[in-house]
Amino acid sequence: MYNLSKALHEELEENILPFWINRMTDHRNGGFLGRIDGYGNPVPDAEKGAVLNARILWAFAAAYRVLRKPEYLEAATRAKDYFISHFIDPQEGGVFWSLDAQGHVLDNKKQTYAIGFAIYGLSEYARATEDEEALMYAKRLYADIEQHAFDSVNNGYVEALTHNWQPIADMRLSSKDENGSRTMNTHLHVLEPYTNLYRVWRTPELAERITNLIDIFLTRLLNPQTYHLDLFFNDKWHGRRNIQSFGHDIEAVWLLHEAALELDKPEVLAKVEKSIILIAKAADEGLQADGSMEYERWTDTGLVDNQRQWWVLCENIIGHIDLYQHFGDKAALDVARRCWQYIVNHIIDHEQDEWYWGCDKNGIPNRKDDKAGFWKCPYHNTRMCLEIIERSPVINAQK
Repeated sequence: MYNLSKALHEELEENILPFWINRMTDHRNGGFLGRIDGYGNPVPDAEKGAVLNARILWAFAAAYRVLRKPEYLEAATRAKDYFISHFIDPQEGGVFWSLDAQGHVLDNKKQTYAIGFAIYGLSEYARATEDEEALMYAKRLYADIEQHAFDSVNNGYVEALTHNWQPIADMRLSSKDENGSRTMNTHLHVLEPYTNLYRVWRTPELAERITNLIDIFLTRLLNPQTYHLDLFFNDKWHGRRNIQSFGHDIEAVWLLHEAALELDKPEVLAKVEKSIILIAKAADEGLQADGSMEYERWTDTGLVDNQRQWWVLCENIIGHIDLYQHFGDKAALDVARRCWQYIVNHIIDHEQDEWYWGCDKNGIPNRKDDKAGFWKCPYHNTRMCLEIIERSPVINAQK
């Protein structure tokens, strides 16, 4: 574990974080740029997405909390100030989906996923600095989700609403998604920020909301035949259950475990640990002989998307390290190590820094998609590094 932790520490501080400070800071319009393309070219007039900016806030706040470098606090504060002043809707609550390069609202819809990431970033800033402003806004956004997005009749959180919280025809997070009112992805990224908020705001109500989210995963999203997490549903929780997303499965393994551990309810933890072993086994169906994990497969057509995407590989490492740490699964440690070597060989851009979006099954990098942008953020890879850095002393002490 020491060598893996050391390598990830170096990657984080010598490659990932310097790229985002030096290449993505927007000195003209404030905050951060909206995009650098797959060839490393800045796109100064690109739109700025709420998810990107919330994830930048989370990444630098978490880096400061763990590593205590002043430059990380400076970047986190820049991200926090810009997010609060530009993305949070002062009239209706929630956050705007996107802005133009100058900071004017482009798309004002309320996507629950984006509000979740805003809570994640703001709560992490509060956790790192004890900043009351960040915590206040995190609490407000939590209240917005519970008031407007939670369905008390059918349970669960609606995917999206209009700027003033009315039903919206197109609820999709991205063009590749089905237009479902309930998605696994959004529920995962409501659970994740609620868990982080609970670390700095331990209320019975929030604990109950986290417990309910875990129950949704185990009773609604988990496929009892395959142990994959199904992706898209309607209001009544009916869906085709035809897509298996290996990266989301393994990400959910450790995020569900994290939530249950933070709640500290033995009966909830027991149920979660029983389930995540099965989910992890299902996720491992995506593991490849080269050490990577492929993206998705469709059970109704037999199609497989065998891209090796950066975020899937990051979650593959964290999920398997979690299995090693808590269940003594030595094979899982080997999976994580081999996946890291694959990242070194194929995903890190050793010439222009940061990481490619991914590569094909032959290891050819994907330059068509962004190096940094609306969806390519310093969240998955920064978090992977920090998770291993933080877990390594605990794991080593157990040996």
